[in-house]
Amino acid sequence: MPANTSGNMPIIECRQLALGYGNDTILADVNLSLPHGIFLPFVGPNGAGKTTLLRAILGLMRPLAGTISTPFDACPPGYVSQQKAIDLLYPVSVLDIVLMGAYRKMGWHGRSNRRQSVDEAMRLLERFGMAEQRHKTFDQLSGGMRQKTMVARALAGGASVLIMDEPTTELDHRSQGELLKMLHDAAHVEGRTVLLVHHGLEMIKGMAGEVCLVNDGTASIMPIGKARF
Repeated sequence: MPANTSGNMPIIECRQLALGYGNDTILADVNLSLPHGIFLPFVGPNGAGKTTLLRAILGLMRPLAGTISTPFDACPPGYVSQQKAIDLLYPVSVLDIVLMGAYRKMGWHGRSNRRQSVDEAMRLLERFGMAEQRHKTFDQLSGGMRQKTMVARALAGGASVLIMDEPTTELDHRSQGELLKMLHDAAHVEGRTVLLVHHGLEMIKGMAGEVCLVNDGTASIMPIGKARF
């Protein structure tokens, strides 16, 4: 099992994990121990099983074998799926979509907290340069703006774990760097655990010391300089 390099107790553990669909095994013998506050990109070739592994960690699919331990029953994660999985016909505003992420914090008697949540949502939209789009509906946005909206929604919930499947899709180079920096800070400044699928290594070399390489039917954590695929 990979070393827990941060010295923290693990927040997510996979033991002897096998994943697949029907009789087809995609990943086998996966052993991961992920500490609190890690910024961990999941990298590897297309079709290697990165999204499958994150879906299993989220509890969206049952393992063929092995176990996964997470804190999500008590504290659900913030999740951003691949953009192709997002409904483009959301009949609500950008601001309301971001506020959806804060519903758990507001609770059933959340009216007294709504003003605070709106203020936080607006701060997030300003960080993403989207304050002027707050009244637009989802289908009125460009692909990059939709992605920023969904990431802001995940951040608004205050979850201790953020899981993001290709969050930089359809963003230009500058916006990709800004978003990755924001997620890096969510881990290293705010103490959140950030797991994300990312294609390529160049943009994350200055941010991540380690990656989870998903390749050849398994997954393992390694220094980013040793990742090859």
